[in-house]
Amino acid sequence: MSWKDDYAHRMMNTFGVPKIELVRGEGSAVFDSDGKRYLDFLAGIAVNSLGHNHPAVVAALTSQANLLHISNFFASEPQLALAERLLRITGAGDEGRVFFANSGTEAIEAAIKLARRTGRPRILSLKDSFHGRSFGALSITGKPALRDPFEPLLPNVEHIDSTIEALTAAIGPDVAALVVEPIKGEAGVRELPAGYLEAARELTTQHGTLLILDEIQTGAGRTGNWFAFQESGIVPDAITLAKGIGGGVPIGALVTFGAASTLLQPGQHGTTFGGNPLVCAVSNAVLAQIESAGLVANAAKRGAEIRAALSGLDSPLISELRGRGLLIGIGLAQPVAAQIVQSALEHGLIINAPDASTIRLAPPLIVGDNEIAEFIETFSTVLNEATTPAPSEAS
Repeated sequence: MSWKDDYAHRMMNTFGVPKIELVRGEGSAVFDSDGKRYLDFLAGIAVNSLGHNHPAVVAALTSQANLLHISNFFASEPQLALAERLLRITGAGDEGRVFFANSGTEAIEAAIKLARRTGRPRILSLKDSFHGRSFGALSITGKPALRDPFEPLLPNVEHIDSTIEALTAAIGPDVAALVVEPIKGEAGVRELPAGYLEAARELTTQHGTLLILDEIQTGAGRTGNWFAFQESGIVPDAITLAKGIGGGVPIGALVTFGAASTLLQPGQHGTTFGGNPLVCAVSNAVLAQIESAGLVANAAKRGAEIRAALSGLDSPLISELRGRGLLIGIGLAQPVAAQIVQSALEHGLIINAPDASTIRLAPPLIVGDNEIAEFIETFSTVLNEATTPAPSEAS
């Protein structure tokens, strides 16, 4: 029986059978069970910030192996050190607080409970947004195709257009929170309109509403800032984090700013595994490496280089380039993203299609000249094959 047969017979059919089985990784590359090498320009969907088998991650895993889990009855040095680092790099400072969870979805669940603690009934989020698959996170996700099979979900959640006008019309004194992604990754790496976050901050402050930013995909340096909201200069009330802050280990976090830090009190939220010594030690090592190696600046630099190289391809399939830093959406002129992704995989390149007309790139933050050159050469080949007419039977 092949590994694909094993998967089909043993795994719940929530993802379908994967195309390949990966067995190891090194830097920006991974290798399958047949020994084939792939350039990884997805990084586990913006998770593997340092690529694969990075010495800093290996060292943290090894050194923390003597104390993996202690529950939240006890504190640990890695947990406290990571909390201090997150409060510093987010700008939350001494008045901020951190709640550790196990995933982005769980960080969103904590944010929803934070919003409910205001005593207000309504929560606003955006159409076409994505915040997770759990009951609460799905409730604020603005994708009907994901929500409809599980309705009714949480009440008093409204999905509005991603415009300042729609927000102005919807917000009021009964709104507990506005939850937004600075860049909507699962919608095709789409930015909010210019000035949206600044207007959202002004309107939410005016109405006493929490501004909660989902930085799960955009955080940890991916957009060329530590966090995407920092480019706008605003200060939110809370942000949710996961993915890239862990570099591959399962971790999520809710970081609160100012007065929002006092809303959740003892006994009102919890988790068994959240903030355990192992994941905190690895996360702290990942963020320390991003900081010491200048990988936030590298994300901005390399992202600009990739965009410039893509523009230079002059392919009729490329209609638009979106995103910031190393979170890039390639808008396609035709709905052939799935075919492009499959062809790229056959050529040894891992990319992703969040929708039928978008290719998403989220390579490790460590990418350099060689990886970019390899990506452009391979992707150019894939695009050329996609636009070359197949020979007719007559020929």
